Amino acid sequence: MNRAGFDPSPLTAPVVKNDLRAFSRAQRTAGTAPSPAAGIVVGAVFLVIIALVVLAVFVGVTATFITAVAQGGAGLGSLLPGLVLVAILAVTAFFGIRGLRSSGERAYRIAMFARANGLSYIGRVDSPPLPGMIFGIGSSRQASYVVRGETPRFAEFGNYRYTTGSGKNRTTHRWGYVAIRLDTPLPHIVLDAKGNNGLFGASNLPARFDADQRLGLEGDFDRYFTLSCPSGYERDALYLFTPDIMARFIDNAAALDVEIVDDWLFLYAKRDFSTTDPAVWAWLFDAVDALLDKLAQWGRWRDERLAGLQDAGMAPMDAVPPAASGAPSSATPALLGPPPGVAAGGRRLRRGIPWASIVVVIVFVAFWLLSQSGSLWSSLLP
Repeated sequence: MNRAGFDPSPLTAPVVKNDLRAFSRAQRTAGTAPSPAAGIVVGAVFLVIIALVVLAVFVGVTATFITAVAQGGAGLGSLLPGLVLVAILAVTAFFGIRGLRSSGERAYRIAMFARANGLSYIGRVDSPPLPGMIFGIGSSRQASYVVRGETPRFAEFGNYRYTTGSGKNRTTHRWGYVAIRLDTPLPHIVLDAKGNNGLFGASNLPARFDADQRLGLEGDFDRYFTLSCPSGYERDALYLFTPDIMARFIDNAAALDVEIVDDWLFLYAKRDFSTTDPAVWAWLFDAVDALLDKLAQWGRWRDERLAGLQDAGMAPMDAVPPAASGAPSSATPALLGPPPGVAAGGRRLRRGIPWASIVVVIVFVAFWLLSQSGSLWSSLLP
């Protein structure tokens, strides 16, 4: 993830067909090839239907042509509509096949890009076990075109999709994400970027949090982000978001939503991150490098509430890392300060109530009741 040695050339370099075939075959054998999106599946079925129609029309046109020639050329003009139809279907099939092939090339290019930059590539991760807010919603959860780096700390780039609803109300949600492993668990903090919000400033995030958990910060930070942190952790948020950290987020991640949860930092956007566009990767690498340079200081944060629990003999089991097998126990952690971890009250933000949706439903129900009452009164009146 070092921009100094950033090499985007595999994203646009010519693809050797034999190498592409070998790569695609290895991905299918390993079972890590990205699952085709619903649109691609429908497109493949459509291409099969087109092929059958083209074959039928071609046979019919050929038979008509032979008959017309046998009759001295009579009726050749009637072949024109059939020839036009064959041409249209053939062009449609050509571009459809080309689109299906491009998905394989995309995976190959991203994998070669990862290799050239000292990263690893995984085509598909089903139901990724990440604690971010987008990863526990809906069904058919899948991360695709995943690129991972281990130094200077673990970071993962990928595209993610999940579905909600069913039948005609079924919706596929698509996100790009970056997941960065932190040195220690931190309080649950969300930075909702204002630049990507919807109509009337409505958040594009899939979760809503109680408004009383919002914290205003100094400078221009509130112009770019709405920060939410658990009640009682305001001072901890101020410790983590020092002016230099805030400046890094404004300069490099103002277009991204940010979530800190457990020992992870997530960057989100409703667009693909893992693409064949060198400019996207340059942007992401710059953003991650700028943040990594400052995240080390977060590793020194400790939750003083855990020290209080420990003094009372109630230290949570998951707050202190277990000693290595066979290693002697060290001094009591309470003598060294609070252990790494977050007290229960800071691990998750409180979810908010979607009042806007409730108001819409109430208005709709009230309108329906009024319309029904009018019909009822008209039926009762003589």
